[in-house]
Amino acid sequence: MLAEYWPILLFIVVAAGIGLALLAIGMLAGPRRPEPEKLTPYECGFDPFDDARTRFDVRYYLMAILFIIFDLEIAFLFPWAVVFKSIGAVALIEMALFLLLLVIGFAYVWKKGALEWE
Repeated sequence: MLAEYWPILLFIVVAAGIGLALLAIGMLAGPRRPEPEKLTPYECGFDPFDDARTRFDVRYYLMAILFIIFDLEIAFLFPWAVVFKSIGAVALIEMALFLLLLVIGFAYVWKKGALEWE
């Protein structure tokens, strides 16, 4: 039974070896010309103007979480749409309930003003 896993192990070893070899070649053969401009931290094209440990506004995290929630529904809709004909009416009702819950959640978030940035 262990012999069935040798191709997988070989694939992992070869992939890791190629990755490490490419990193080593890049480190050895790549140019090393550090300039002051290259050594400065890059923040969206602006010079760093404040401490990196400043607090972010909570709305940033809220917006990120909302994006994940409302964007993740696509991960559930695509497989459902592919097998829609074979799963029947029960799955249609379940997906309608799922989308209804998402719409209710979206309306709640909109009503609370969580989508307002200002």
